[in-house]
Amino acid sequence: MTGKWYGVTCGRRHRKVTKLDLQSQELSGTISPHIGNLNFLRVLYLQNNSFHSRIPLEVGHLSRLLHLYLNNNSLSGPIPPSLSSCSNLLNISLHYNMLQGYVPANLSSLSKLRVLWLNHNGLSGEIPLSVGNFSSLEDLDLGNNKLSGRVPDTLGNLRNLKALSLLENNLVGNFPSSVTSISSMEVLDLGFNQLMGTLPLDLGITLPNLQFLSVIYNRVTGSIPKSIFNMSQLNVFAIASNSFTGDVPSFQKMSSLIIFGISGNYLGKGQANDLNFLCSLTNATNLNTLEISDNNFGGEVPKCIGNLSITLDVSLLRGNVLSGTVPSSIGNLINLEVLSASFNNISGSIPPEIGNLRKMKRLYLAFNVFTGEIPHTLGNLSMLTDLSLRENYLMGTIPYSLGKCQSLLALDLEDNKLAGAITPEIMSVSSLSMSADFSMNNLTGELPVEIGNLKHLGILDLLGTSC
Repeated sequence: MTGKWYGVTCGRRHRKVTKLDLQSQELSGTISPHIGNLNFLRVLYLQNNSFHSRIPLEVGHLSRLLHLYLNNNSLSGPIPPSLSSCSNLLNISLHYNMLQGYVPANLSSLSKLRVLWLNHNGLSGEIPLSVGNFSSLEDLDLGNNKLSGRVPDTLGNLRNLKALSLLENNLVGNFPSSVTSISSMEVLDLGFNQLMGTLPLDLGITLPNLQFLSVIYNRVTGSIPKSIFNMSQLNVFAIASNSFTGDVPSFQKMSSLIIFGISGNYLGKGQANDLNFLCSLTNATNLNTLEISDNNFGGEVPKCIGNLSITLDVSLLRGNVLSGTVPSSIGNLINLEVLSASFNNISGSIPPEIGNLRKMKRLYLAFNVFTGEIPHTLGNLSMLTDLSLRENYLMGTIPYSLGKCQSLLALDLEDNKLAGAITPEIMSVSSLSMSADFSMNNLTGELPVEIGNLKHLGILDLLGTSC
């Protein structure tokens, strides 16, 4: 039964308040300790307001409470240990506040608790060993705090756990292999810590239901386990910025993959077949992001790259030792918005098929050994904002068709072998506001009067030209 007051629900029989829903009401001030007098309360929704100061200890008097949502406020101070008295709690959501102190060890006595979200606060200290006593817990998020110490092995006792996030803390020690024995796990996010060691060899066997795996920005070493081949449900595979080595195994069974991020490691051997694994990703029909930058991948970009999902919008290949040419099949990736292949040894001509990528916004092919002319088809890229072709061996004239790139903010053609004049069409791209770098080329002639239209241009570099 709904009471006379907004957001207040009372029981039909006893007419006591059972639900208080004041979420997103632009409320401020403190939460009154008298909240503890609502001893029939089952649901407390105060999220998305501007409450400040401490969570009152009297919340612990709410023995019938099932759902506690205080997230997205400005609450400070410690998490009251008295919450452990709310023995019927199913959900605790305190995320996005300014809470401090430790994670209370006695919270683990809440045997019915399914969801515990304490992320985005200022909690410190170690994760208590007692966390392994949450026998019903399905979702634990302690991310974006200041937690330190090792990840307790007792987490492996949480046999019902589906999601674990310890993202962005100060956790140390070896990769917590105990959590990889929880077969129900769907989300495992340990990114932005200082974890070391290796991934368990049987990772892909013990976590068959995993959909999200992130260990980015840690110190994990060793190879990517071949057993990962079995993770057919995986949507996100993110291991960037670690110290992984060796070959990348096949991902052929991962048809659900959306994000594949392995940048910033020591993967590959600088050899011809290093990128063969890319062909195993052609089954991932919803692949959106491919990041393999800053590794030791050698050989050519395989033709099968053009068979990757047409949903792909980011492809980062920069900072490897790739050689050979860019296959014309790259033009099949019609939804590509970012292509970065800078800092490699890629040669040959820039394939004109890149002009088919009408959604392209950022194209970085700098610091390679491209030859030939800049293809006129780049003028088809009407959404292009950044074009960097610097430090190659490109010849011929700057194509006037670039004047059709009316979204261009930065143009970098430095240190090539370009000749002729800078055409009026280029200087008519009024969107150019960051930089236009033509330096260290064989350009000649006077600058066109249209340069006066570039009123917002920050940098114009003509050093080493005859303009």
